[in-house]
Amino acid sequence: MENYELNFTRLIQMAEQRDYISLKKELETLQEVDVAQFLELLSGEKIVVVFRTLPKEMAAEVFANLQPETQEYIVTSITDQEIAVIIEDLFVDDAVDFLEELPANVVKRVLKNAGADTRAQINQFLNYPENSAGSIMTAEFTDLRKTMTVAQAIDHIRRTGEDRETIYTCYVIDDRRVLDGVVSVKSLLLADDEQLILDVMDTDIISVNTEDDREDVAQLFSKYGLLSLPVVDKENRLVGIVTVDDAVEVIEQEATEDFEKMAAMLPSERPYLKTSVFDLAKNRIVWLLVLMISAMITGGVLERYETAFAAMPLLVTFIPMLTDTGGNAGSQSSTLIIRGMAVSEIHPKDLPQVVWKELRVSVLVGLVLSVVNFIQLAIRYPGNELVALTVVLSLFATVVIAKTVGCVLPILAKMCHADPAIMAAPLITTVVDAFALIIYFSLAQRLLGL
Repeated sequence: MENYELNFTRLIQMAEQRDYISLKKELETLQEVDVAQFLELLSGEKIVVVFRTLPKEMAAEVFANLQPETQEYIVTSITDQEIAVIIEDLFVDDAVDFLEELPANVVKRVLKNAGADTRAQINQFLNYPENSAGSIMTAEFTDLRKTMTVAQAIDHIRRTGEDRETIYTCYVIDDRRVLDGVVSVKSLLLADDEQLILDVMDTDIISVNTEDDREDVAQLFSKYGLLSLPVVDKENRLVGIVTVDDAVEVIEQEATEDFEKMAAMLPSERPYLKTSVFDLAKNRIVWLLVLMISAMITGGVLERYETAFAAMPLLVTFIPMLTDTGGNAGSQSSTLIIRGMAVSEIHPKDLPQVVWKELRVSVLVGLVLSVVNFIQLAIRYPGNELVALTVVLSLFATVVIAKTVGCVLPILAKMCHADPAIMAAPLITTVVDAFALIIYFSLAQRLLGL
């Protein structure tokens, strides 16, 4: 990592000194992803100047790895001819991702400079539902016919493979483009040249439909260890493939979105340092308002039982411990359940099994916490055994309720076709706090005669 930082520092100095000949030589030795990272460190016109020094065969791949804001800046700064070169060299899925982030007037200019076939493909992909398999697939795949010999197939791959996003897995289709099978390059290389593809291909095909959710598609990659996945239409015709790099990007985006929702924020697709203060505040204020208003329920509970803690002020001392423990217990359960549903380990039908398991866990955890708490309360407040009993019984009940609520709410959200991540720690803590206080003061009134 230190070497990369030193290289970037030296490269930035070259850009500042306008030593573009030396800079170009250095950039040609780097990976496209690293070149894109370097460009993001530049500012203003230097981004465009340096981008123009890149070799044609490298420029499109570097462009695909840039942030949307940088892509837009470059497109608005270069000529129509340069745009045409970029858009023709980009894989279709990268071109679609790029265009989806641009303003309408810039998209119009880019498409105007694309070739007729490229424009038709891009428009087709843009029509697929957002977050569907069709929206992340690419049309650059290797197709074969089952009547080909292995030698003919290998020759076909040699002639067309340069323009394909991946050639490791090839797809066997008929004249109507219906998917008949798949075959790997490894299988072709190990087979006899005279064998037919029909005899080598695998007909046990894992495929997805164009309208399937992209998160479900990404999970198939994780489950089966795939490098690419065919995408078919309703007639089982092969229209594209999703590659593992796109699946990884989807997993990263979905995980980020879930983290943001679990932290009571609206999801943002832009990097933190490139998001304005206003947008950051806007994404956070909505849930903070909801949680602030809902927290008034807790205030209402305290107001209802103010005579109890007015008669025995010592009771107020234990409120933070009860609410914090309940919130933490609930967030533990909700985090595990949300994660389990995200990786398809837990499904809504598993609700009874999940509740039963969390109930047993909460009893064990509650007992340990209650015993430890009773001992330390008896030592700190001798002669107040009834107060200690009230606290530990309330603590035990709070833990049981918190873990039950923490496991049930995310599953109920899934049943209602909502994102389980919204039922995370902040919301569950607010709900559990109210229950904890009601239980606590109800027990105090009965056991302590308040």
